[in-house]
Amino acid sequence: MVFKLVQSAAKTWRRLKGANRLPQVIEGVTFTDGLAARDTETRAA
Repeated sequence: MVFKLVQSAAKTWRRLKGANRLPQVIEGVTFTDGLAARDTETRAA
């Protein structure tokens, strides 16, 4: 029964958009409108 449930769910699975950004997300980089946001505190003045 579980096999049939997974089979039916797999029909609607989609690939993640931006999967190449996952390592940055794991590192804690924040994104604004799809672009990596730079922390102003870490920049040199």
